[in-house]
Amino acid sequence: MKTSSEALLADLKERTRLNVSEAAKFRELSSNELNQRETPGSWTVLENLEHLNYYGNFYLPEIEKRISESKHDPEDVFKSGIFGNYFANMMLLKEKPKKIKTFKSQDPIGKSLDKAVIDQFLQQQERLLELLVKAGEVSLTRTKTSISISNWLKLRLGDTVRVVVYHNQRHVLQARNVLKTLKTGSE
Repeated sequence: MKTSSEALLADLKERTRLNVSEAAKFRELSSNELNQRETPGSWTVLENLEHLNYYGNFYLPEIEKRISESKHDPEDVFKSGIFGNYFANMMLLKEKPKKIKTFKSQDPIGKSLDKAVIDQFLQQQERLLELLVKAGEVSLTRTKTSISISNWLKLRLGDTVRVVVYHNQRHVLQARNVLKTLKTGSE
């Protein structure tokens, strides 16, 4: 995939702002609503956001570090890598998203969670927006980041931020859908 670096970052910022707007609405819900499941074994609203917080705890410092250490000037066109493009497209919302098995260490099911999870997620999203601005000051193609699932594989910064934002968007939608299903089921 090739795209304008500026257009890519603008798209990711907009998606992140939408995630913030949607997640902020969760604050208005009761603890009971935030902890309800559609089906046994499915994630609650808070579990979806906590899962994202786990990843944010890894990726936000990693992205910040790589941006601050980058010696590569920004380019007009971002060129996605093979693996990065694959992972980003896997996370991208589709009409019928394919279920992706999560690692046990990143699975929040059964944890005692409260609205602090929402606050942490919103704080992470604000930090992500700041990092997306800073990312415009370095090469999205030549700056590399580590990933959470492998020590030896590195992705291009542009691919990493795509994966993070698309993953966030996927689970915010999943959390919203939990509420829709519960609401229609109780009518």
